[in-house]
Amino acid sequence: MMLTHKSCQGGRKKIQVSFVIRDAEEKQHRNGVNALQLDPSNGKLYSAGRDGIIRVWNTRMISASCDTTVKVWNAHKGFCMSTLRTHRDYVQALAYAKDREQVASAGLDKAIFLWDVNTLTALTASNNTVTTSSLNGSKDSIYSLAMNPAGTVIVSGSTENILRVWDPRTSVRNMKLRGHTENVRALVVSPDGNQVVSGSSDGTIKIWNLGQQRCVQTIHVHKEGVWTLLMSDNFQYIISGSRDRNIIITELRNPTNSIIVCEEKAPVLSLCYNMERTGVWATTWNSDIRCWKLPVYEKSTLNTNNSVDTIWTNSDIELACIKGGIDNLYYVYA
Repeated sequence: MMLTHKSCQGGRKKIQVSFVIRDAEEKQHRNGVNALQLDPSNGKLYSAGRDGIIRVWNTRMISASCDTTVKVWNAHKGFCMSTLRTHRDYVQALAYAKDREQVASAGLDKAIFLWDVNTLTALTASNNTVTTSSLNGSKDSIYSLAMNPAGTVIVSGSTENILRVWDPRTSVRNMKLRGHTENVRALVVSPDGNQVVSGSSDGTIKIWNLGQQRCVQTIHVHKEGVWTLLMSDNFQYIISGSRDRNIIITELRNPTNSIIVCEEKAPVLSLCYNMERTGVWATTWNSDIRCWKLPVYEKSTLNTNNSVDTIWTNSDIELACIKGGIDNLYYVYA
């Protein structure tokens, strides 16, 4: 930072403040950070620190593939930074613990590997040696994986129809949870690591209490297999996508309070929030990617059974669509 003093009319002094914007040379600021700004157009995060430096952070991305590899990408520049060839079969799932900067990968080879994100992003063509730890015990292909942000719990789902729970810090398997009758395709772990939500090809969503080591609730809102799950920040609502093409939002404490967000044109494969968290992007068997407006509840009423009914509004509204096969994005304004 540089301060420049200039004299002005009336005897007052004018101070000009200039900052140098530079690439991140250290892993963190040397003092408090006053502001953050994400530029959605280029995926860069800008941070303004009390150390007088504005830092620019590039977005990193990790992908898994049927070619048995895990790849680390520079998302802004669009090139692969490193390729990991530890798995022996299709890598089906990834999970991320942001507080520990740890990623887990799993797939059809029944193996789960744990990776340190900082180590992965530091790999180069000449320095591509990396060590990993593994979680053993799975007896069948793994289709789903989830960790809590603190990295204290990791859960896998497989064609065994059961959930396996580990402590990734010690690589010790804590428990097996039985209840689904078909493949476990989707998992979410609560931030505190006490609850797990699972979706299965049997069409059900189950809520598990890890302290009690049992299923505490089963939700039936889909007619076919549940393939993807997305939780609200407060872990009170779950958004589910299914082979039946429906995306549904459900209140966990009262599953009768649910509404169809939309009906897609094909089975739903994955979901994620838009930047404003007012809608969800959905991918399906088709090549189109659509963003759907999330319904909001207008009011709640007490029914004759002394339970609460929620009145939802604004469902089945398409906000945007990225058409498959061509470079085209259109927005629908409601």
